[in-house]
Amino acid sequence: MKKKSAIIIIPTYNERENITATLEQVYAVLRTVKNWQCGVLVVDDTSPDKTYELVKKLQNKYSNLHLFLNKRKAGLGGAYLKGMAHAFNELGADLVFQFDADLSHDPKKIPQFLKKIEAGNDLVLGSRYIPGGSIPDNWGLHRKFLSVIGNLFINIVLTNFNVRDWTTGYRAVNKKVYQAVSPELTTERFSGYTFQIGFLHKAISKGFKVAEVPFHFKDRNFGKSKIGPEYIKNTLLYIMKARLQEIFKNRIFKFLVVGSVGAFVQLSTLQIWRLLFPFQLAFFLAIEGAVISNFIFNNFWTFSDRKLQSKQYFSKFLQFNLASGGSIIIQQLIAFLGEMYLGLFDLFTLPIINFTIDTGTMYAVVGILIGMFWNFFAYSKIIWKKQNKAH
Repeated sequence: MKKKSAIIIIPTYNERENITATLEQVYAVLRTVKNWQCGVLVVDDTSPDKTYELVKKLQNKYSNLHLFLNKRKAGLGGAYLKGMAHAFNELGADLVFQFDADLSHDPKKIPQFLKKIEAGNDLVLGSRYIPGGSIPDNWGLHRKFLSVIGNLFINIVLTNFNVRDWTTGYRAVNKKVYQAVSPELTTERFSGYTFQIGFLHKAISKGFKVAEVPFHFKDRNFGKSKIGPEYIKNTLLYIMKARLQEIFKNRIFKFLVVGSVGAFVQLSTLQIWRLLFPFQLAFFLAIEGAVISNFIFNNFWTFSDRKLQSKQYFSKFLQFNLASGGSIIIQQLIAFLGEMYLGLFDLFTLPIINFTIDTGTMYAVVGILIGMFWNFFAYSKIIWKKQNKAH
């Protein structure tokens, strides 16, 4: 049986002092791996210190050592994307690793990554923030703060606490993840360190299975870190933009916006209809105007992925009216039962604005919330029911 292929991608820019020791330790570990055919791909951005020339010499010492030379500096994200494309398309890799050239990442953890992949995971992260992982004790307080608080900030904004280390650069990525995610990382903003968070975020959004392996992050012995202030700015911009896009695409958010528009339509048209008709008729016309507004916007926005066909409009609009009527009945029923069995009395007063909250208001709020829940359920399960695709 042919072994699967794993390529460790090492991006370099002025890493001549580090690359020899890094390759020595990486290959020492790869020789112990039995179930995979492993190799290394160095992606060099035409380093001024001619790191690539040293790599060419080391190819005589190490089998399956490859070199990809960028004619101009591509940045970390650009280097990894070009390296992945070369590894998967030219070298026949099934899996690639992201690995730092300065031995910040522990190569002895590579077999654990491979076991996680063999267990069915699509993307494995080397994590500093799960039990068994750590950051350097000699890091300055500001760097510890940026790393720890930065990851916590990403967890909170993206509301995803399953991943503990969003900014780690030590990763194993299988081919199908790369094929699904890489087409969305073509813009300039992913050429730098934002690539790490963007790649992981998009992989998770697409439902790929992610696991973490603990490791102790070590500071480099030679050279300087290439992370600059633009890393913080670009990361913040990406995270906030990504979260806002997720919110705006969220079906419940759209449903609430459409409902608010419907309420505005009802209240504004009621004033117009009252000038022309008795109150009860004006009230009915205003409600029906809101229903029409909600039906149109829900069809073309909230449930745009399940948009109705023209021949369905009449029957579905009748169902929509019945569902909306059900919400009104629920609200009236809760108000009636509350008044009947609990009674009407004041709950508390807001002294600053001298406004009293009573049980009638509470019943109305509860009724509206339950009515909204009913509407969303009816809309998504009956009117815009998801259709099963034929196989």
